[in-house]
Amino acid sequence: MKLGVSACLIGTPCRYDGVSSSDKFVIGTLQKYFDTVAYCPETIIWGSPRTAVRQVQSESGDLRIFTSTKEPIDVTAELEEISIKCANKIQDDDLCGFILKSASPTCGLERVKVYKPFNAPSVKQGIGVFAKQIKEKYPYLPVEEEGRLIDPWLRENFLMQIFAYQHLHEFLKSNPTFNDLVIFHTSYKYLIYSKAQKSYTTLGRIVANKEKNQLNEVLEEYKEEFLKAISLKGSVNKTYNVLLHIFGYFKKLITKEEKEEILQALAEYKEKIIPLIAVMKIINLYVKRFDVQYLKVQKFLNPYPSELAFFVTNIFKFLFNNFLL
Repeated sequence: MKLGVSACLIGTPCRYDGVSSSDKFVIGTLQKYFDTVAYCPETIIWGSPRTAVRQVQSESGDLRIFTSTKEPIDVTAELEEISIKCANKIQDDDLCGFILKSASPTCGLERVKVYKPFNAPSVKQGIGVFAKQIKEKYPYLPVEEEGRLIDPWLRENFLMQIFAYQHLHEFLKSNPTFNDLVIFHTSYKYLIYSKAQKSYTTLGRIVANKEKNQLNEVLEEYKEEFLKAISLKGSVNKTYNVLLHIFGYFKKLITKEEKEEILQALAEYKEKIIPLIAVMKIINLYVKRFDVQYLKVQKFLNPYPSELAFFVTNIFKFLFNNFLL
């Protein structure tokens, strides 16, 4: 599995000042599961170190890229051209996701500083030139900034999305049959339902194929709707409802004390006291205990490797103990 990253995040000294912005999560955790493919459009053009650039809104309202020098030089055309080339390369590299450097005028996904004319205060409302090309060319590719991934909810969603994205593409390359599609779809039912009920209904209709369309047509339609569904962030309430539904599979098989323990965990998740993965660990214990085969195959309960789940739980504990009390 290949994951695109802004080169500075994996330790490459490619920033304008000649240093890196190494990210521990990318280097220490994700590189164990993914081959990281580094991108840095600015370095391709100007090398490192180099003169910093920034986004500037002209008097006419156009967004331009200028060097941060006493006599600024407009480098918009150069940066846009190389950003398009780098974005086109993503398809050849067969990526399952991308992590961008936050706040960068090239790679920032949101809230990039935009300078106003006549020495007016800057505003954080821009999107990086390269990031914009990625989002336009690959609307369903999982993309996040390293800064936003500190948030446990966003991290859980991103990890869930990149593994689902990769799984779908591997599935489509395997020359699947209609029966294979049913099996694949079944394993994602609860995950999709936690994202959007409309997507759940639409995907079910596509798989049912009452129109008797050809397999290639069904797979193409399914791919589009599936990628659209997993790109949604979902909500705590929708996920909580799915967890309650799953709880129903074994609530009559456990003791009163065990029911109370599970329901308390669900309530703490709903109140954002504990992360989703902590609840999933409890649910999975009962799924294994009672050998609930239908739940065993559900990607919702095991969306990514256990070590990544452990990391997410630990980062949530760190944030809770240090900032949320």
